[in-house]
Amino acid sequence: MKYFLIIIISIVLLAGLLVWWGIYHSSTSGEPVVFLVKKGDGLNQIAGNLQQQQLVKNKYFFIAYTLFKKKEKELIAGEYQFSSSMNVPEILAKISSGDRVKRMVTIIEGWTVGDIEQRLGMGQVDPSLEGYLFPDTYEIYPDDELEDLIKKMQDNFNKKIDGEIRQDITAQEKTLEEIIIMASIIEKEVRILEDKKVVSGILWKRIDNNMLLQADATVTYITGGKSTDITKEELAIDSPYNTYKYRGLPSGPICNPGLDSIIAAIHPVKTKYWFYLSTPEGETIFSTTLAEHEAARAKYLK
Repeated sequence: MKYFLIIIISIVLLAGLLVWWGIYHSSTSGEPVVFLVKKGDGLNQIAGNLQQQQLVKNKYFFIAYTLFKKKEKELIAGEYQFSSSMNVPEILAKISSGDRVKRMVTIIEGWTVGDIEQRLGMGQVDPSLEGYLFPDTYEIYPDDELEDLIKKMQDNFNKKIDGEIRQDITAQEKTLEEIIIMASIIEKEVRILEDKKVVSGILWKRIDNNMLLQADATVTYITGGKSTDITKEELAIDSPYNTYKYRGLPSGPICNPGLDSIIAAIHPVKTKYWFYLSTPEGETIFSTTLAEHEAARAKYLK
């Protein structure tokens, strides 16, 4: 009986040592490894992948420890970097806390839906979202789909255009659509916030006086061009986006504007000016009369 107890105790001690070794002793996989937890992966799948990449000695050690810690429902999808010195608790802590490898993508103010498509390279973006994909830097994950990134941009738009901004829009007796369309023109035409507010005042004043906006950026949106050197043929294009041909705002936004342009569209500055142009260096030149404007064009653009 005495020897039997010794054998049982020895087996228990050995089993405990094995478990300790399997859980707390680091792997010997060598170089740091990037490990992907895909959306929908369960505990067994994750543990099996860890074993396959030699990040744990046996998947059952990871499963047992995860269940013991009651973390099986807290495993977060994403890309992780593990070193060969990490043990099971350290690996679990990373996956359950979402300490993922960060990949960032920046959407530039003034980019169109087409520009965003080209940057992401993940498929076609709905053209009707033009103007409502907020320019910012976004964290993305390897298993993110286009719809995930679009939702992040839309959610960010709704967060930035908060209750106070929406109240200001209502106070100006404008709709959100009108403001975003105007902001998109301002974004493409002017660089500095102070100038944007003045240009906003000019453009709204033109609309109120039934004048053509004559914004070059709306024509380049039609043609897909990058230069503001507009030809006579382009000025004659029959399109609801051509503000040289049709009065009022174009039928939709021409880009995705940043917050400064949106604020400028909501809070225009009233001035004596009726005309403006942007020099190749980005300076905005304002004019009161058409004669002054033509003189400025001859001086700065020719």
